[in-house]
Amino acid sequence: MSTTTRVWVNGHLVDPNGPSVSALDHSVTVGDGVFETAKIVAGTPFALTRHHRRLERSAAGLGLPPVDLGVVDAGVAAVLDGTAIDFGRLRYSVTGGVGPLGSDRDDAALTYIVVAAPQTPPPPSGKLTVVPWTRNERSAVVGLKTTSYAENVVALARAKQAGAVEAVFGNTRGELCECTGSNVFVVVDGVVLTPPAESGLLLGITRELTIEWGRAAGLDIREETLPLDVLRTADEVFITSSTKDVLPVHAVDDRELPADGPVTTELQRVFRTNAERDSDP
Repeated sequence: MSTTTRVWVNGHLVDPNGPSVSALDHSVTVGDGVFETAKIVAGTPFALTRHHRRLERSAAGLGLPPVDLGVVDAGVAAVLDGTAIDFGRLRYSVTGGVGPLGSDRDDAALTYIVVAAPQTPPPPSGKLTVVPWTRNERSAVVGLKTTSYAENVVALARAKQAGAVEAVFGNTRGELCECTGSNVFVVVDGVVLTPPAESGLLLGITRELTIEWGRAAGLDIREETLPLDVLRTADEVFITSSTKDVLPVHAVDDRELPADGPVTTELQRVFRTNAERDSDP
């Protein structure tokens, strides 16, 4: 871990490499927690209000007590104070706190964790690979940003082995769903299409802003159920995430695509223009 990484846990800045969370914390034992990731640009986190709202929805969906956003904000201020992160990642988590070794919960206080670190900006474009595993659109935690990310770890490792930046999941119905940490869009005959929530995806903040700002700019953007093999025929493909913004896709497995497609390029411009104007839209 970089020495410039700053970590705050339950009111205190702590050594990034030292012990700071109980071994009995429910996030450690069973992955019982929720989190958000926001990009940092010139020391300022982006779209923090929207990330906060989603954190609250995820916590409620997981059955956790209400999150104290004042505590979260104190942690964010602490990890960013005196830093000069030109581009980086802010990650904040809220867990079920100390609990039993099984899936039951105690009446424990929540654990709050906030981390900030610089990171390398994304590449100009990336390759995707479709993995053989599925998203369960009927899962008990569908649409929640939980700390249980083992499926994503395995799939992303598979993607990196294939020279890709992201892995694409279909759902159990064979529909296009999402990537491990990104939402996926396709362009067909000038129309921008992306799977709806019913497909089992996590509704990304960058996805949300891309749709809002793109429509306001006059682009035809639709949320529609799509077959997984639309990736084999679409004119353009791009992904969105908090640290990638709108990222063109130049290949899906063995199929090459234009990284400078006109619709993707315009959406990149629209997103960048709006984001530079307002850091908390």
